[in-house]
This record gives sequence, structure tokens and C-alpha cells, in this order.
Amino acid sequence: MISSPCESRPEDGRRAATRRGWIARAWLAALAVAPVMLAASASAEQAYPPLSHPLTVEQVPDRPVYYVVGQPGIPGKDNEGHTSNAGFVVTSQGVVVFDALGTPSLGWDLLRQIRSVTDQPIRYIVVSHYHADHIYGLQAFKDHSPGIIIAQERASEYRENEETADERARQRLDQRREALFPWVDRSTRVVPPDITFRQRVVLNLGGKRFVLIYAGPAHSASDMMMMVEPEGVLFAGDIVQNSRIPFMNGDDVDTANWARALADVEALDPKFIIPGHGRPSTAAKQAIAFTRDYINYVRAAMGKAVASWTDFDAAYAQTDWSKYQNIPAFSSNNRGNAYRIFLEMEQSQFKEEKTDSTLR
Repeated sequence: MISSPCESRPEDGRRAATRRGWIARAWLAALAVAPVMLAASASAEQAYPPLSHPLTVEQVPDRPVYYVVGQPGIPGKDNEGHTSNAGFVVTSQGVVVFDALGTPSLGWDLLRQIRSVTDQPIRYIVVSHYHADHIYGLQAFKDHSPGIIIAQERASEYRENEETADERARQRLDQRREALFPWVDRSTRVVPPDITFRQRVVLNLGGKRFVLIYAGPAHSASDMMMMVEPEGVLFAGDIVQNSRIPFMNGDDVDTANWARALADVEALDPKFIIPGHGRPSTAAKQAIAFTRDYINYVRAAMGKAVASWTDFDAAYAQTDWSKYQNIPAFSSNNRGNAYRIFLEMEQSQFKEEKTDSTLR
């Protein structure tokens, strides 16, 4: 069952009712083809190139919540594309999956791991945001499970053959087909969401509430997170990246809004947090603080440079990065992050100056 408690206007109520009806029809249709999917599963072993390091599933203590942790760094042959986290929650009425990992082979292995834990049907696959390292595994779920894929509505902007401000889908897929072959190849495709939501939606399943909250644009245009109640477990997506330098060099990155989103995460007061990258933890505030402190540090350094009319190369060279230089993904992400924030703050200053001159 799906509900939208924050939508109270009459027209929004009709939209929520329509969404509930659509999900019910989609679920019935998925169940109808489930036997075909199960029959095809035997051949899937050959369809997906094997992983040299199968996924290791961990469990939140005393909770029916499970997760897998990606390796540090950026996707490459050494980690077989497994750099992001994903997880799933088992209820008496089915399974809710959060994210699908960065290759069809990883998605297939995650599906197999779920099957080793429970025979409950997969009801929903919730996607934190549409970036390659979180979505290529959707192909396995789409082809071999009846689950309905849910994402924030701006995820619909992500297309195989279109350029988006957030991540150029076709360009990224071509890059990954080379960098992650054979796990990403010519048969790999981008699977769009089945349904989307705007701000907030609640899934009620098997006595649990899954609260889906839009938190973007921050790391991407379609960032969202999922709170599992009553367990108090938060799947934070890439809003939180624990002890890993986040990627912020995208046109849709909004670090000011990202900082606000982190405050919203902290206000949820989760008992256990599963970030998009890095180790899950009971110390949620510490994990949130790492991402927040990094963003604030880069914003302060680049903001000072913009205010003093210092060019970017000089500003970057003058900044003390020793606190972060040994953290995973620093070499691949930090300079690009700093440049993106430099441009963001330069644009913000220009807007302030323009507004001030207009008032005069």
C-alpha cells in the first residue's frame, strides 16, 4: 500500500489515489509474468559475467534490514564496479530493495543474495538517485523479479540517448562499457523508473513504513532517502558518504542545498544509517558530520577565493588539503569538486552583486 501523507489538497488526493491504483495494477501485472521470470533465471547465470568477489550481505543487528558495502574509490576493473552500497528490508508481505548497484552482474548477485535470505517476493526497488554506480543493476531486477522501481520524478530526466545536466547518460554508459567490461557491455541498458514521486511518499508493507523523502538537488537532481520505521534505519543514498570524498563535479550539484539536506537527515535522528558510500554505522551523526564538514571546508576555501578575486588554480594550490588527501576518492574527486564549488559560489556572488545594484 502506498500513501502520501503530506499531500492534502483535493487534486493531490486524486493524484495519490491514481498512484495507488497504478501500483496495484503494476503489481498484478508483475505477478502474472513472475513464472516466466523464474523460468528464465536459470539462463541468467550465463547472461551475467561472474564476479570474482561475490557480495557479502551484512545485517543491522536484530533487525530484518540487510546491506552490502561497496569498495573505496571509483568504479574500475579492480573493484568490478562495486563502489556503492545497497540494501533490502524483509517484511511479511514482501521485500523492499534500496538501490541496485553499478553493473547488471552486481544486480543479479544482489538478487541472488536476497533469495538466500528470504523467499518473500520483491515488491519495490527504491532508487536513491540516477547515477551509473547505483542503477545499472536494475537490469537484473527488471528482468528477473516482479518488483516495481520507484524514484524521485527528476530521475525520469535520465535517458540513454540524451544529455542531462546531472550525468550524461549515454556518455557515461559508453565509458563504463570500456572501464567495466565484461560486467558492463553492449547489452547493458538504462532501466527507467516505473513510478516517480515529487516530495515525499510512504510505502506501508508488512507492518513497516518506508518513508521516501526527496532531498535534492544536492549530489544529483533526484536525490532521495528512505527511512524504515519502526526500525529507525535510514538509507541515506549519496546525501551521506562516510569517510569517502563525495563526487560533486556535476552541473546539478547544489552544495548549499546539500548542506540543508544533511540537516534534515540529522533531524530524522536515525538509529542506524546506511550511506550511499562508506561504512554503515550506529554513529549516524558522525557519518553525517563527515560529509557536512567536507562540504563546508571546500565552500569556505573557495568562497574566500571568490571574495578576494583569486583565480581557481591559485586558490586550489593555496588550500591545505592534508585533512582529506588520504581519504578514498580524493585524487579522483577533490579538484573537480573544488572547481564546481568555486563556480557555484562565483555565480552566487554575481547574483548578489546584481541584486544589490538593482536595489540602488
